[in-house]
Amino acid sequence: MRFFIVLVVLLIALNLKISLAQFNIPQCIQKKIDSILAEPVWNPPATIRKYSYNNKPTYLLSSNCCDQFNDLYDKSCNRICAPSGGFTGQGDGQCRDFYQTAKFLGDVWVDKRSREK
Repeated sequence: MRFFIVLVVLLIALNLKISLAQFNIPQCIQKKIDSILAEPVWNPPATIRKYSYNNKPTYLLSSNCCDQFNDLYDKSCNRICAPSGGFTGQGDGQCRDFYQTAKFLGDVWVDKRSREK
């Protein structure tokens, strides 16, 4: 019985550690979130998704409206490319392999504010 309790506690601790690591948002990405929250709700609402691209963590930010690029940033908020968006929906052409090679790691943030007043 004691072994079972220790095992359960270890599994809970491991799960908590993994959950916290998933939400380790770089400070510059948090600043982008804060900036978006200072604006009216975008249409469609803003999202930030984490990917592994070229074996590095990256963050895909949605645009605030139509025909604009969805920019991809590294963990220091250096813009890498725009894999999607723009007039064609195909991005800026600088990372054409993104959706074939990047691994989706999860949603970092989704603006859940209502557009209704």
